[in-house]
Amino acid sequence: MKRVIAIADRTALASLRLLVALNVLFFLSFLIIALLAAGKARAETPACAGADMLSALQKDDPATYRKIETEAAATPNGKGLLWKLEKAGERPSFLFGTMHMSDPRVTTLPPAAQKAFDAADTIVIETTEVLDQQKMMAAFLKEPELMMFTDSTTLSSLLSPDDAAAVNKALDSRGIPPASVAKMKPWMLSTMVALPACELARQAGGTPVLDIKLAQDAKASGKAVDGLETIADQLRAMASLPLAFHMKGLVDTLKLGNRVNDVNETMIVLYQRGDIGMLWPLFRAVLPGDEDDSAGYAAFEETMITSRNKAMIDHAGPILAKGNAFMAVGALHLPGAEGLVEDFRKAGYTVTAVD
Repeated sequence: MKRVIAIADRTALASLRLLVALNVLFFLSFLIIALLAAGKARAETPACAGADMLSALQKDDPATYRKIETEAAATPNGKGLLWKLEKAGERPSFLFGTMHMSDPRVTTLPPAAQKAFDAADTIVIETTEVLDQQKMMAAFLKEPELMMFTDSTTLSSLLSPDDAAAVNKALDSRGIPPASVAKMKPWMLSTMVALPACELARQAGGTPVLDIKLAQDAKASGKAVDGLETIADQLRAMASLPLAFHMKGLVDTLKLGNRVNDVNETMIVLYQRGDIGMLWPLFRAVLPGDEDDSAGYAAFEETMITSRNKAMIDHAGPILAKGNAFMAVGALHLPGAEGLVEDFRKAGYTVTAVD
């Protein structure tokens, strides 16, 4: 008998963190949308909706807003998207934090970042496999169990009847037939439902997310393009986390309903400001969780951020040694005591924020 995973009714902080992280840390949403959209007619892109939760909080609850600002200010390297990397004997390079979204506000680089990108000899993104659909498909087919249930398990079999009904209803409302994703691992589906309809439509229509646009622009201008990990690396990391954590994240994200639009709008606003360190303090304040949420996210953070950061540092070393590189990775990899900015300092680099 399949194990039924009980899901709490309210939205949990860990699930919201998963939603945020999926849009800032991984290419998975772009990959899955590209695969599902293949051969389908392009639909008209709906208008984006969503309210900036931070602005509303500043107006309605200034005391909580100030608390969030204080907590964000205490986050090491929590302010800034562009960082200069300098080391004796090497030409300087740059580290830039991205969002894996196609919103024009995201894909338009700040002037300083555009200048660094234009002058770079090599552009580095998380994985170059996303630039070649055949390589992407080959990676998927090599380890199908990372994406799909290969036995008799289905998503519904892991849910209570009430949660299964809620999930199916939410999928239908997003134009995703439940039967078409019944065998999909929850982390694959979460990458789609964590996005607003306008972003889904843009990506399905072929509009590239920021990182892919950077790589495409680099190739078009004759720059070298390199990667730090593989698609399989990202999928294996996701698959290593408890299934219950992913199922909870999927259900709670679906239960957010239209609030997904507010979360994404707020993320974009904070990203434009370079206030990456404010993401978690804000969402802790507006959608509090419990101790179980914190424990679940601690494992997620260790697997999906901290461990990957260390691997990225190792893989980036030989590339940066050549000098004049522009390294673009998900912005949540940058801040914190174990973020890439601090990791590069530990590796002997002088790292300074660029306005």
